[in-house]
Amino acid sequence: MTGNGEAAREGSRISAHAVCAAIRDDIVSGVHPPGSRLIEELLARRYGVSRVPVREALRTLASEGFVTTRRHAGACVAEPSEREAADLLDVRALLEPLGAARAAQRRTEAHLKVLRGLVRLGQERARCGRTAELCPLGDWFDETLAQASGSPSLAALLTQLRLKIAWVYAPETPLRPVEVWEAHGALVDAVARGDAERARALAEARAGRPPGEYRLRRAVRVGRAGRVRNPKQSVNTVSARS
Repeated sequence: MTGNGEAAREGSRISAHAVCAAIRDDIVSGVHPPGSRLIEELLARRYGVSRVPVREALRTLASEGFVTTRRHAGACVAEPSEREAADLLDVRALLEPLGAARAAQRRTEAHLKVLRGLVRLGQERARCGRTAELCPLGDWFDETLAQASGSPSLAALLTQLRLKIAWVYAPETPLRPVEVWEAHGALVDAVARGDAERARALAEARAGRPPGEYRLRRAVRVGRAGRVRNPKQSVNTVSARS
């Protein structure tokens, strides 16, 4: 009986984790739009599970900031404000350099092999003008670099941050993608040499890209000025913090 009970609880945890990932992916991709209700019964039917793992998943997503709970409405997809959207880029500028410095100190040969392979692919695609393929390669690069930090907590924060930025912003294609991937290559070289300060500096330059390279996917909540910014207008992280 005890063994069966533990197996059932383990199955519930796995289901909740899988459902959480599925709902999060659907929020990021826009299947569940900002402000929309997340009804447990409908979600359970959509993902083929009971309401228990759905309820657990919604609690996790609420702690991550993807979901909010409203009186009389229950769980809803969050609607980040203009200030919150700008803060994501600022937090990225703080955490990614730390992750790169840690990667220079803790990376494994397996991490380096993947990172170098991604740089080769990215440079090849950029030179051939296959820019549509660069975004997923960039995500893979960021994920691997975060894992190379050797810190599960930091890697999880960086992954969550990357997902939130993908949710809120639609990154514009860089004007010079070849140079972008050359910078990726220089970062990997610093990580391979164990040069934490160089890796940090290169990551700071990379994370400090002008906010004009991002545009909001949609209008965000009305700010203190009493108006909503055009979703195609870039967020200025300096003015947003003022």
